[in-house]
Amino acid sequence: AGEALSRVPDVQIDGDGVFKYVLLRVRGAGAPAKDVVRGHGWAEYHADLFERTAEELARHGLSCECLGGGRVSHRPEERKIHVYGYSVGFGRADHAVTTEKLKAEYPDYEITWADEGY
Repeated sequence: AGEALSRVPDVQIDGDGVFKYVLLRVRGAGAPAKDVVRGHGWAEYHADLFERTAEELARHGLSCECLGGGRVSHRPEERKIHVYGYSVGFGRADHAVTTEKLKAEYPDYEITWADEGY
């Protein structure tokens, strides 16, 4: 399970635009958990992101729980990402955690977050 967990990318977000995201805690049997960020424009609801990711992880023997959601504004031409808002169904994700994950994935970006906005 630890090996499967290590293959799960910490961040998967769309390359451009404004879209919903979820912060998920992924677990394998007997393995430590890790938090991952998933954000895509195709998702009408935060639950869509959660359900699709849960299905993908289940195929590798992993499970996940949703820690909350929000929105991401990704502007690659400006090298900026802004994290904000909340999920009606899952509540507000810890945007500080999300921001740290994004900084590791996009080290040359300016990444900001705020609790305001929807």
